[in-house]
Amino acid sequence: MSYYRYFQLDKEPFSTSPDPRFLYRSLSHISALQRLEIAIRLRRGLMVILGDVGTGKTTLSRALLQNFSGDDNYIFHIVLDPEYRSEFQFLSSLTRMFKVKPRFRSTLDYREAIEQYLFKKGVEENKTIVLIIDEGQKLTPSFLEILRIFLNYETNEYKLLQLVIFAQMELLPKIKRIHNFMDRICLKYILNPLDEQESCEMIKYRLGQAGLNGNKQIFTHGAQRLVYQATQGYPRRIIHLCHNAMEHAIMLDKSEIDESLIQYLITNEVL
Repeated sequence: MSYYRYFQLDKEPFSTSPDPRFLYRSLSHISALQRLEIAIRLRRGLMVILGDVGTGKTTLSRALLQNFSGDDNYIFHIVLDPEYRSEFQFLSSLTRMFKVKPRFRSTLDYREAIEQYLFKKGVEENKTIVLIIDEGQKLTPSFLEILRIFLNYETNEYKLLQLVIFAQMELLPKIKRIHNFMDRICLKYILNPLDEQESCEMIKYRLGQAGLNGNKQIFTHGAQRLVYQATQGYPRRIIHLCHNAMEHAIMLDKSEIDESLIQYLITNEVL
């Protein structure tokens, strides 16, 4: 039996999969989403969302995609991991993603093919092309330079490529060293960990999304506070700790998770 069935839930509440339905929209996440959507609709060009590991960047990117689902005026592409061996491999991956065929196998031809694609879609068909790059801290200076060149493609009114980079904080010093890249950023937003109230609300929200009856309680208030103290409000850490707590509750035949159980997991580093 799936562990969530033990608690009379319909779904797993603390999965690490980036399901936007389970994204707890804190004020910070709401602000980031709204500003991203505005910048994309205005075709402003380059947007960078930064945050430490586990602050919810990947799930936020999926929520952004969901906000535009069903709108044929927007074409989204996503790079999950920009770790490539060379510039050519990076460009080759982009051409496959955009479904364009360069005339010859050279970086120049690949760039020209992508430029033609952006003009065709963005000007002739009046579509908005959005490229999302996750794990952006892995982008090398040479890859950033390629992206900077793509951001040069524009009409008198708007950029032809909307580039959204989700990255850990280590990307920031990289792009600061590239002034003509840094200058192109129209939106830079930093996601911070949740505060105590938001952390407690996140736990309740995810349980509710999983089907918890509104009158029922699984985590006591004291347990929720201990979860926050142990995780410092990082969503991924909260998810891991709550998942482990529910598993241990089943093994102990407990229907409620209290402070003593959370403290046991913290003491034994079952995080």
